[in-house]
Amino acid sequence: MAKTILICDDDPTQRRLIQAVLEREGFAVVHAENGPQAYDRLTTTSGIDAVILDLVMPGQSGIDTLKDIRAAGIRTPVVVLTASGGIDTVVKAMQAGAQDFFIKPASPERILVSVRNALQMGDMAAEVTRLKKQVTNRTSFEDLVGTSGAMQMVRRLGERAARSGIPVLILGESGVGKELIARAIQGSSDRAGKPFVAVNCGALPANLVESILFGHEKGSFTGASDKHLGKFQEASGGTLFLDEVGELPLDMQVKLLRALQEGEIDPIGAKRPVKVDVRIISATNRNLQDQVKAGHFREDLFYRLNVFPIEAPSLRERREDIPALIEHFIRRFNVEEGKRVAGVASDAIQLLCAYDWPGNVRQLENTIYRAIVLADTPHLQAYDFPAISGQHLPQAAVSTPVPPIIAEHQAAMTQLDAGLPDQPVKILDGAGHLRKLEEIERDLIEHAISVYAGHMSEVARRLGIGRSTLYRKVRDCGLEGMVKEAG
Repeated sequence: MAKTILICDDDPTQRRLIQAVLEREGFAVVHAENGPQAYDRLTTTSGIDAVILDLVMPGQSGIDTLKDIRAAGIRTPVVVLTASGGIDTVVKAMQAGAQDFFIKPASPERILVSVRNALQMGDMAAEVTRLKKQVTNRTSFEDLVGTSGAMQMVRRLGERAARSGIPVLILGESGVGKELIARAIQGSSDRAGKPFVAVNCGALPANLVESILFGHEKGSFTGASDKHLGKFQEASGGTLFLDEVGELPLDMQVKLLRALQEGEIDPIGAKRPVKVDVRIISATNRNLQDQVKAGHFREDLFYRLNVFPIEAPSLRERREDIPALIEHFIRRFNVEEGKRVAGVASDAIQLLCAYDWPGNVRQLENTIYRAIVLADTPHLQAYDFPAISGQHLPQAAVSTPVPPIIAEHQAAMTQLDAGLPDQPVKILDGAGHLRKLEEIERDLIEHAISVYAGHMSEVARRLGIGRSTLYRKVRDCGLEGMVKEAG
């Protein structure tokens, strides 16, 4: 999905120029003619990833608009543009909450660098916020990604469950995000900020289940050299999440039932029971009713846990959420891996949305992670997902890479030489060795000026550089005379 940039400037020509630069790089653009209009768009429209804001506008100034945006709690990154680059202006903009600035007229390169840096800072801020909420046990239902009907139902049920201490049983296949739902219930309840202790019941060693859950006293059995608080006591005041609860041995199910009914536990070797204040949220990928019929799960415990069931949908039941999940994981892994992947190509998106995802969201997460780590292009392609697409990196792409700068000149040379085979820009010298980069660059610029009759805007556009950069290179190469003759 393309990132959306809001351009706020009272000059329509300036807006169109910036829009052309951004759209050429794959960004989506929306406009605002003044500060109040920009504020309205940000407060009523979702999906705006960054703002380019003019500081000098009739009526409300850009600085005042920026202050209003930040006062409303909107954390969208803002890049300000101004006709004057005085230090006082820049300092005021940064103090008001801007991430970057540029002076107009700015080169396309400067605009793109500012926007990309702002987007990266926005992604980093969002990831820090997410991690803080997770660490402090304040994850909420706003942190669940997806707007499908199935996820809306999960949100509604979860928010109702959060208003009370009712036992919740989350049902669903492996990898659908049952623990995240449990964290959202806790973070939306009056136990937010209190301990959240997750236990995978299927991973507990059979001989240590009781000790891990309920704790033990020092010397209560061989090897018990210290007193150990069990998971129930660790979670006291907060929430105990029992994942894969259907894996618990039958003898432990009896003790768990008593703990739930009496609100107290019996640590191994303790002389008296210990009172605990714990909310229980359990989860399973099994059909517990079938387990009860087969005699593998206690019926009384099942009814105790299954008071408020929530069905977590599989990913194939919420395919419309896949693009949003992909965008979420790209933003997260860009921050973690220091990458700048902008998105996924449209054909690859269609491929990912059509796949069945037997491992659900967890499988999608790991698939995107692998693709980002190995990606060499701004947008992930179908061949970045070989296990799904059956495609592999094109042979030309895995051959010995050409140095980037040389590759750019070769591409530009191919464009400029189209229809002019008698005027090539030589990459190799007479002996078959690479010429010096300065020589190739000078010949390329000279050739471009000649082909485009000295129209420097067109030359700069074809070479993919800004006009100011082009004029500097013309001076460095001693080609001023050629420009004057063409003019």
